[in-house]
Amino acid sequence: MAEEQKEQLPPEELLKNSSLYREFQAEREEILKHKWIESEKAGHDIGFERALTDWIIKHRANWRKSR
Repeated sequence: MAEEQKEQLPPEELLKNSSLYREFQAEREEILKHKWIESEKAGHDIGFERALTDWIIKHRANWRKSR
């Protein structure tokens, strides 16, 4: 029965209920926080790509372990 209910959900609802999507969203939020903090330190917007790279190198492994 639960499978039948999943089939009836619109694609955007299936996506929101996906654990992979929720993990992606949580990681994205952490990167955006890191971007804000590092931009404040630098005195200018460092950009998403730099924040992403920096966060992956410095914080991703520990963040994943703590989840």
